[in-house]
Amino acid sequence: MKKSRGILSLVVTAALIALLAFTTTAGFGKTHTGSARNIKLGLDLAGGVSITYQVKDKNPTKEEMSDTIYKLQKRVEQYSTESSVYQEGEDRINIEIPGVSNANEILDELGQPGSLYFIAQTGSDDSANYSQTGSTGDAAQDYKLNKTLEELEKDGSVILTGNDVKGAQAGTREDELTGQRQNVVSLTLNEEGTKKFAEATKAAVEKTPKESIGIYYDGSFVSVPTVNNAIENGQAEISGSMTFEEADSLASTIRIGGLKLELTELRSNVVGAQLGEQAISTSLKAGAIGLALVFLFMIFAYYLPGFAASLALIIYTELVLVILNAFEVTLTLPGIAGIILGIGMAVDANVIIFARVKEEMSRGKSVRNSLKTGFQKALSAILDGNITTLIAAVVLWFMGSGTVKGFAQTLGIGIIVSMFTALVVTRIIIFAFYAVGLRSEKLYYRPAKERASIDFLAKKKVFFAASVLVIAIGAVFIGINAGGGKGAFAYSLEFEGGTATNVTFNEDYSIEEIDEKIVPVVEKVTGDANVQTQKVAGTNQVIIKTVTLELSKREELNRELADNFGVDEAEITAENISSTVSGEMRRDAVIAVIAATICMLLYIWLRFKDIRFATSAVTALLHDVLVVLAFYAVARISVGNTFIACMLTIVGYSINATIVIFDRIREELHYASGKTDLKALVNKSITQTLTRSIYTSLTTFIMVAVLFVMGVSSIKEFALPLMAGIVCGAYSSVCITGALWYVMKKKFVKK
Repeated sequence: MKKSRGILSLVVTAALIALLAFTTTAGFGKTHTGSARNIKLGLDLAGGVSITYQVKDKNPTKEEMSDTIYKLQKRVEQYSTESSVYQEGEDRINIEIPGVSNANEILDELGQPGSLYFIAQTGSDDSANYSQTGSTGDAAQDYKLNKTLEELEKDGSVILTGNDVKGAQAGTREDELTGQRQNVVSLTLNEEGTKKFAEATKAAVEKTPKESIGIYYDGSFVSVPTVNNAIENGQAEISGSMTFEEADSLASTIRIGGLKLELTELRSNVVGAQLGEQAISTSLKAGAIGLALVFLFMIFAYYLPGFAASLALIIYTELVLVILNAFEVTLTLPGIAGIILGIGMAVDANVIIFARVKEEMSRGKSVRNSLKTGFQKALSAILDGNITTLIAAVVLWFMGSGTVKGFAQTLGIGIIVSMFTALVVTRIIIFAFYAVGLRSEKLYYRPAKERASIDFLAKKKVFFAASVLVIAIGAVFIGINAGGGKGAFAYSLEFEGGTATNVTFNEDYSIEEIDEKIVPVVEKVTGDANVQTQKVAGTNQVIIKTVTLELSKREELNRELADNFGVDEAEITAENISSTVSGEMRRDAVIAVIAATICMLLYIWLRFKDIRFATSAVTALLHDVLVVLAFYAVARISVGNTFIACMLTIVGYSINATIVIFDRIREELHYASGKTDLKALVNKSITQTLTRSIYTSLTTFIMVAVLFVMGVSSIKEFALPLMAGIVCGAYSSVCITGALWYVMKKKFVKK
């Protein structure tokens, strides 16, 4: 790079940092486009809409309620992945959607759940069941019913309901006649629906001209496709001139239209943030302090390259905020913690690069050649580590729901931006520094004695035994807790449900005042250390969520609230609520994690061309998860939504750390001969990557530790087990993974 290009690169970098800083802090125009203030915030940060539905059916079964809640959860995720749906009492369903403030608009869009019908064009008397009234073409909205739904059902013209549809998926295919690509919606019917649809489609194609089947949802037609062939296998396809977005919307409508229960709106409220501005500002300050400490550490450890990495990390942080805004990702307090954690993890790629640069310079190479070689040799480890984690994020996004989906979004954004800033931005900045004349070796390299290879494998039995012992202690605590009636883990409201108490106070308390004055009284009576509160906007009402309270505890709480705050006991209402993380959502999370693990295993196997690498990596990943689970059980830390985010973060962190060591082993094997001592090779690889393991773990630990020291209780619940996971991940990557691979290599030799 010439000096003029170097100066230009630095000027562009400075301008980019300034532009992104202006965008995230102020934004453009009257609407402040691009500003961080426009990022959609979750219920805990900005409040939202709370809607309660009453089930019309009498005595709904547990299965019907569970199915309806799950399908509603899928539907409200179109507004935010952080939306939650849970049962209230015996026959009510509560929906909480963050980041919105117009309850009526949401109610209009949600419509009347449970009213999807497939209707024949003509009835038993050959009269038209529906007809076209508009003049704008063949759009579905131009059709209207000629009869009531009751008349159609009595006549047998309702072919299917939403309960007969197992699934609906948008896709594209090539038209057999024209060869053009067209968007379609594929339907899968259950056994009963298959039989009914086969009869109906056969009757429709026998008519002249062929008849249509109208899909009627929530008071209007959403599609009126003509039947071209009898469909007897339960696999139908809707095609026509529609965009993929329209096809996806239609598929979504069909999927969630088939609720088992009819619902009617009971009440709707706009609720305030669960956490005050002080909690948000404290977390942001913690992030800024943590980021500053990481900058200082990088500069101390790597001099000028460390400064270049710090500038790239500033761009990383700003880009993430802009992308969160652009893609309308809903941000919750754990999400902020995840972003701050991502900043710490983004250091990893830079550490890998600069560790390689120092190795090359220690061999006597020039600064320029060391920089070029360092980036080249670090590329495979960075790509493999990040792609492996990105695969997990993609699988979690498609298969997960709720918090898992939200986490996958943030994780995916962080990985892509991290790779860009490390491989492109850092490279441009560091070579620009070199081009403008900053070429002294002292700016890039601190001479040090070459570290002798440490014999990690000699202690492998000790390491394995220690890991088994920790996991066994966790299992014992889980058994003792479960046997003692306390529960295997300290499950929070999100996992176990509880009681929601609605109190109307005599004055309008702020969120901070609620936390300072009301919550301590509730904690004293209930013994619940994780009380959640929501303020109903425009009123003095506060919804207090606690563990499930027996009648005596409810009465005691009512008395305490009346004595301390002068509220009218008669106006206090309480209902038991179900967990916001339903059984189906937990199942989705488990299936998604298993699928993600399998995909990661296959990728590692493909890239390293040895199943033992993949097996060792996944075993180490499982080890880290079990150790952190043991930590949760022993420390009795609350298991809620942050638990899911924490465990998923550890999965991504663990696999990334392992890949770096395996990449070095793979490189050493490339130069090995038949006489090479495999044990010495593994020890050398672990020793060479030891600095990277320590530095990356330390920078990530610093970010999370600052959060733990300065954060509010919900952040502390996220940060503490995460710190344990970071320490465990560093231990397993250094002491377990290489030893596991070595044992498998010696025990299971390829024939």
